[in-house]
Amino acid sequence: MPELRRMLPSSNALFVFDAAARNGSFTAAAAELNVTQPAVSRMLGRFEDYLGVRLFDRTAGGAILTEEGELLYRRVLDGFRSIESGLIEIERRRRGTETVTLSLSSAFTTHWLMPRMDKLQRSFPNVDLRFQLISGSLRGPVENVDLGMRFRDQDDPHSNGALVMKEVMLPICSPAYRDADAVTKAGEESTIIKLADTPEDWVAQYPGVLTSPSAPAKALSFSDYAVVVQAALLGQGITLGWLTVVSHWLLTGTLVPASEQLVRTRRICELVHPRSRPLRPVAIEIRDWIIEQMRNDVFAIDRLYPRLGLTSACY
Repeated sequence: MPELRRMLPSSNALFVFDAAARNGSFTAAAAELNVTQPAVSRMLGRFEDYLGVRLFDRTAGGAILTEEGELLYRRVLDGFRSIESGLIEIERRRRGTETVTLSLSSAFTTHWLMPRMDKLQRSFPNVDLRFQLISGSLRGPVENVDLGMRFRDQDDPHSNGALVMKEVMLPICSPAYRDADAVTKAGEESTIIKLADTPEDWVAQYPGVLTSPSAPAKALSFSDYAVVVQAALLGQGITLGWLTVVSHWLLTGTLVPASEQLVRTRRICELVHPRSRPLRPVAIEIRDWIIEQMRNDVFAIDRLYPRLGLTSACY
């Protein structure tokens, strides 16, 4: 921070710069800050002289950021958002409310968490939840959140994550699709519902269930696994069901196994937190709540379909 103070003519310069960059106009920035337009112009002129670069190109239509201005504005915007989030968090704590931000797949949030949202909110009545949603495969760094669900190879270096379960999948479909396939579709092709960036080799593991010699399977492909599961719920075909997403629907009977053969990988599902920030007690409690609920799901499905051997496969 002492280095930052040395590099700025004044801390107020950043607020004036932010307003001008956001509005694209010195006049609009002046109105927002309740000062005169010449005052904004003088402040930014001194800022540019201090840095030794132009931050804006002045035009008749307003003020356009230069390349250096764009670089600075992205950093200033990130910093101000972080400061704002901290101040909001302090205010919520003062009122007895905390915010927890989760980085999850849209599929997990839609099909596993939403059916339990009332239960989660009753368990944590003083927590506001925010979500950073990922539509495709769960990947990418866990940043600017409290917890993120991610998969990693079990042989990779140990992470700071807590185990949710091993990665286990099985073909699933609606009962109506299963029954229609058994009764009226003999010899016809099945429809495979796929996540676009998922390897297709799992289909070959199920000859006679997903394919037949006379009729290869048709395919529906989506980039969002939440839509994949929704299509299966609507009886559009058979899909590969991740236990971390579809356990609720298996328990309610809305989706059923299309085969008793599981798909196992060398990956594990974890709830991880950014290394750059400590894990707050309330986030630990929510993490442990999710893990406990998931284990309860696996045990219950194991009782419902004992021939699957889910508990030993998942843990």
